[in-house]
Amino acid sequence: MFEPPTLKDIARALGLSTSTVSRALRDTYEISAKTKKLVLEYAEKINYQPNPNALSLKERRSKSIGVVVSEVANHYFSQAISGIESIAYDKGYHVIITQTHESYAREKINVQHLASRSVDGLLVSLSAETEDTSHLKHLHNQGLPMVFFDRVPGDIETHKITANNEQGAFDATALLIRSGHRKIAHLTSSPQLSISIERLRGYALALDQHGIPWRKEYVKHCIHGGMFPEETEQAVKELMALKDKPDAIFIAGDRLSIGCLEVLKKLNISVPDQIAVAGFSNSDVLDLFGYPISSVRQPAFEMGEKATEMLLQLIESKYPVTDFEHRVIDTELFIRK
Repeated sequence: MFEPPTLKDIARALGLSTSTVSRALRDTYEISAKTKKLVLEYAEKINYQPNPNALSLKERRSKSIGVVVSEVANHYFSQAISGIESIAYDKGYHVIITQTHESYAREKINVQHLASRSVDGLLVSLSAETEDTSHLKHLHNQGLPMVFFDRVPGDIETHKITANNEQGAFDATALLIRSGHRKIAHLTSSPQLSISIERLRGYALALDQHGIPWRKEYVKHCIHGGMFPEETEQAVKELMALKDKPDAIFIAGDRLSIGCLEVLKKLNISVPDQIAVAGFSNSDVLDLFGYPISSVRQPAFEMGEKATEMLLQLIESKYPVTDFEHRVIDTELFIRK
């Protein structure tokens, strides 16, 4: 079993007391330059690293933050995590990443585990199943700093960062309308998620501003956001079985976009000849399809960076923070021709 070197190992090897070694490593004035040099050189030789648990007890910080996302394989979240790590590691914090796989039960377990590991704060994007946020409210009320990003709750007062989902959805839907489509369906995730509500609102607004009536049967919710292919397949098949079929689909997420295209191919429905598609996606996989699919890109890396900066502000503040910000960052419509 691996056991990392300790202060006692250094003290024993150099014939010093552990308190002398500890003070030398902390560069205190009581220790001579010669002894400090001796200790530091030996510590480097044996690759000594301070015990994080001991540091936690002393500084009352673990220098680690917990991250809760649906899945790392999601292109948006992988880019956001890169942004999170770029700030966290630069500031001396470790990042512990957990995945909910869109499960409320797993989200609760992950959050409780991270809290028990004494993380200094949490960065959270809610699972598709989450409706009750009491597990997060409890920790927040106890003083655990947390920042929400992308999928945010409306009932917890703290920093939040989101993309401009409504505008992004409006832009994508308007693009389909300008391309001559009037029967535009909407494929989206769980109805209670903030991103689903905002993107549905943008879709509906674009229809309204172009004089196109809202049709309830054209809106399909995939409760787990495309994580389970059978959900996406059922939704697309229901749309294609309608007597008055849609001639375009606006899709509200990465997995849903790719899943929808796979189902259309399986049904031998040609894109864009028989149906046009546009949607939210940070994936370059869309470039591999043999036809142009325009997409709304979210500034995922920047959102990860900003969310981490907000969290570290909460963690390192000497006084309780009561003035919170909900920052909204613009999306970009990426038109493929």
